[in-house]
Amino acid sequence: MFSKSFRVKSNTVIKGSDRRKLKADISTAFPSLSVEDLSELVPNKEELNVVKIYAHKGDAVTLYVLHKNPVLFELEKCLYPTVYTLWRYPHVLPTFTTWPPVLQKLSGGADLMLPGVVVPLSGIPEVKKGDCCAVKVVSNRAPMAVGTATMSSAEMRSLDMKGRGVSVLHTYMDSLWAFGDKSGPPSIPDVDTEGVEATYEEEEEEEDDDDEATEGGEEEPCPNRVPDAPCPGIQELSLADREEGEHGKEEGEDPEDLRSPQEQMDALLLQCFLQALKSKVKKSELPLLTSSFLRIHMFSCCPSGKQLDIKKSSYKKLSKFLQCMQQQHSLVRVKELSKGVESIVEVDWKNPELRSFRTPKDPGIEEASVEVGRAEGEKPYHPPEITTLYSVSSRLEPLFQDAKKRKGTVLQPAEVRAIITDYVKRNELVDENNKNYVIINPILCDCLLEKSEYQEVEALKWDDLFSRTLYKMQHCHQLVFPGQPPIVKKGHIEPIDISVASRGSNKKVTMIKNLEVYGLDPMAVSVALQHRVQASSALNPVPGSKDRVLVQIQGNQVQQVCKLLLDKYQIPCKYIQGLDNKVQKPGRKK
Repeated sequence: MFSKSFRVKSNTVIKGSDRRKLKADISTAFPSLSVEDLSELVPNKEELNVVKIYAHKGDAVTLYVLHKNPVLFELEKCLYPTVYTLWRYPHVLPTFTTWPPVLQKLSGGADLMLPGVVVPLSGIPEVKKGDCCAVKVVSNRAPMAVGTATMSSAEMRSLDMKGRGVSVLHTYMDSLWAFGDKSGPPSIPDVDTEGVEATYEEEEEEEDDDDEATEGGEEEPCPNRVPDAPCPGIQELSLADREEGEHGKEEGEDPEDLRSPQEQMDALLLQCFLQALKSKVKKSELPLLTSSFLRIHMFSCCPSGKQLDIKKSSYKKLSKFLQCMQQQHSLVRVKELSKGVESIVEVDWKNPELRSFRTPKDPGIEEASVEVGRAEGEKPYHPPEITTLYSVSSRLEPLFQDAKKRKGTVLQPAEVRAIITDYVKRNELVDENNKNYVIINPILCDCLLEKSEYQEVEALKWDDLFSRTLYKMQHCHQLVFPGQPPIVKKGHIEPIDISVASRGSNKKVTMIKNLEVYGLDPMAVSVALQHRVQASSALNPVPGSKDRVLVQIQGNQVQQVCKLLLDKYQIPCKYIQGLDNKVQKPGRKK
């Protein structure tokens, strides 16, 4: 259920009456807990939060969080303990035993199959169908997973231990575990499986001897051989372990193949973090907003061909990652300078881990987060040169006949001015008494004057003459892209339109269209915006148009869209429509 990230709906402090009811429900669901255990699990005076979430499949789940660790979760009015609770009270649930390699499958969302269950000398625990139960690995009593039995113990034995045994809901290393402090499991010796462990170790040694000559094979996770050390197959890697693991691979092996996508994202996050501290952040920039540090510095250190996404890491949030870097590695010090806004106030540049880090040589590293998405070998974007032109209309054709300009001829404003000036001088229409005026002859009257002006207007100023001529002509525009022939189109050029629409109750989306007019690739703009604001984006067809698409991104992102178009793509402001849709900051109350 928690193999993928979930969405938090609300987070509130539990009420006194609800606290008492919860304690009674826990006592009914888990009668083996003593009064002292219940008081520790649901203390009377300590803060206990109720967090309502939606799992990735849409299930509504209620979490009970104590000391920043989820201790219980409620699904369909049934209470289940988390691994954090089971590590303190391992005797609460009947527990099935399995091999360490099976735990990796369970963490990925698989259920526990009966052939993978290790049957100790005392036999499997007695359960009924639907009972809550736990799963542990050989030699360690600390449970690693929680679920419900799909059948009774008698049915399991009658089926000769075949089929699905436990429907797994929550495991160590899943997103619910990551919602807490991410501590590792304790090592609790298990007397019941000591003999089984010895047999498993012998089999492992034989398999290792057989596989010594094989190169590039995956390492099998091993059971707990030392009571004080947790199993390497389920242990978190430290910074040093990750670096050693990356440099310790043989040249013929691909380290990406041996790590889960979450572990790969953790390693990428760590690499970008260390590289940003070592090569990007300056002491003069501190204090630095954590959001700015991520957007400006960390994203720019992401190697080409990869995408940095914190939500796909085990940390899920930047604040949790920075908290880990502060508490466990003392690399930075993060402080909340204003309510709800965290900043990096100090960086330990003398930290051994930071000093020993070497910036990877990657020629494809982007210099800015908005540069992500441009394909290799693709020429950088240059805005087109936009020129306003005028086409000779049928009404003005007699005026341009002497210049041999027929209907539809496209002219620049300077050419129109020269032709009109030549026509006036050739026909001696300049007023002798005031050379600022031009006398209206029959052709000028038919071409430029309205019917109501025929008897009233006898002369026009030069500027009025030119402006009336351009107004009566058909507007056109010319686009000149670097290295391409000019493109002439009728009508005014369509501006890039930015609009904000509402979706649902209070959700907003920003839509951008007409990017193709200026030679912009909507997909590239969508990716650049997605990296800039860290929000999902989509491309939708424009209604009534076959060859244009609409870029849609979550939230009111007008300000970021404007910065991208003006600063990166250098589109003139007059060709952007919708700048007034920016989020207005509330004024200060007097």
